[in-house]
Amino acid sequence: MNWGIATAADIALPIKGSIVSGPFGSNISSKYFVEEGIPVIRGNNLSTDMTRFIDNGFVFITEDKAKEFHNCEAREEDLIFTAAGTLGQVGIIPKECKYETYIISNKQLRLRCDKTKVIPLFAFYWFSSPKMVRYIISRNTGSSIPLINLSILKSLPIPLPPLSVQKRIVDILRAYDDLIDNNNRRITLLEESMRLLYREWFVRLRFPGHERVHIVDGQPDGWERTKLKNVTSYINRGISPKYGDSEDRWVVNQKCIREGKLNTILARQHISDYGVDKRINFGDVLVNSTGMGTLGRVAQVHEELVNYTVDSHITIVRPNEKVECDYFGIFLLGLQSYFDQMGTGSTGQTELSRDNIANADFILPTTGLQKEFGSFVSTQRYLIQNLLLQNKKLIEARDLLLPRLMSGAISM
Repeated sequence: MNWGIATAADIALPIKGSIVSGPFGSNISSKYFVEEGIPVIRGNNLSTDMTRFIDNGFVFITEDKAKEFHNCEAREEDLIFTAAGTLGQVGIIPKECKYETYIISNKQLRLRCDKTKVIPLFAFYWFSSPKMVRYIISRNTGSSIPLINLSILKSLPIPLPPLSVQKRIVDILRAYDDLIDNNNRRITLLEESMRLLYREWFVRLRFPGHERVHIVDGQPDGWERTKLKNVTSYINRGISPKYGDSEDRWVVNQKCIREGKLNTILARQHISDYGVDKRINFGDVLVNSTGMGTLGRVAQVHEELVNYTVDSHITIVRPNEKVECDYFGIFLLGLQSYFDQMGTGSTGQTELSRDNIANADFILPTTGLQKEFGSFVSTQRYLIQNLLLQNKKLIEARDLLLPRLMSGAISM
């Protein structure tokens, strides 16, 4: 079906400032950040996997400072693109967003749509589709740092069917996303129940039989205060992969680790050789170890992955026989802020060293208590993995359907 092809410039609101770049870098640097105020959108709030918007993890500037950047404001239904760094990241400010106004960073671009021509969510689905992510990446004009500019954004193509057809396409794709979102909410509740149990037993020390256990200096009898290196069998970075088509070799990158979970959909095929130690095992904890914004993120592997490894920006932390898998994983999730603070190096090149990870303090309860905790949370773990698998299948189905809808191959 021939709907005609427009550009991002064609669908922008016909007023000055409908397509803008963020402030000059030095004008919105970390020295202006405050504890609360107007949130600044950065790369960690966007993704390349069609997640609409990650409405947390912000830095803030004051309202007075934000007034200096009124042209760089973002509000509901605005589209945001990464301009420097991880190209292909696209987001849309949701109608139910946490804040009335946001400011885009110096590494973002913002598109405000003309709703008489395009439904903003339709534009988001198109620009965030795998095909367009690859196209945006191909328009890179940078060398050491990937870049796109306003001219490239304005020239991005988009099919433009009638609004009634756009609405039907959006309704179909949103139905998939609503199921995914519902599963994510269930996952969040299950994860919170595990964290609450962990805090009750191992922080508040209200574990089963605590009334009969002697506590000295805040530590129960039989518990040990040690270092992380003493409860691990392996702590090391991954490989520098040679990417290429391979049916059975996958490498996990830092984008795969978010909100305490591992998303293997974003793993890439590679053709590199590597030792058996660098193969991801069930129970391994993966720690993002390079850069800002993602440094220190933690996820535990709760599935059997065949021929998966990690790249050199991630550290594999593997538990040994002294510690139970579930306790080990949740304890390390609690170290995320510590890992972030332990990063060293210049801005943008921050590194979390193997030694800093290895020398983190670790509390080792009795083996019996760890096993009892594991038996309680195993059901939640099983349910979470099933929900994650459902989401993976929903995402694959949506991503197969999207190009057929957008091309008119399926009659609307």
